[in-house]
Amino acid sequence: MATPPGQQPSQPYGQPPTIIINNSSSSSAASSAGFVGGAGVRRRHQSLWVHFWLFMFTAGIGNILYGMHVSRWNRDRGL
Repeated sequence: MATPPGQQPSQPYGQPPTIIINNSSSSSAASSAGFVGGAGVRRRHQSLWVHFWLFMFTAGIGNILYGMHVSRWNRDRGL
């Protein structure tokens, strides 16, 4: 059975509609990068190894300063 132009074909009762998502990796990456603060800007994550060595050599004070630095870097870029 053909459907008129501009109308969706009816689905049988109890069947969910068919959803087709067409993504290309380049366009979705560009749009998400533009949304979170600009192209090529990535969120910085705190490194476990940096925290470990800072704890060993600075008795925890370096951890506080490093954490503040990474958090400020992300906040300044809106990430």
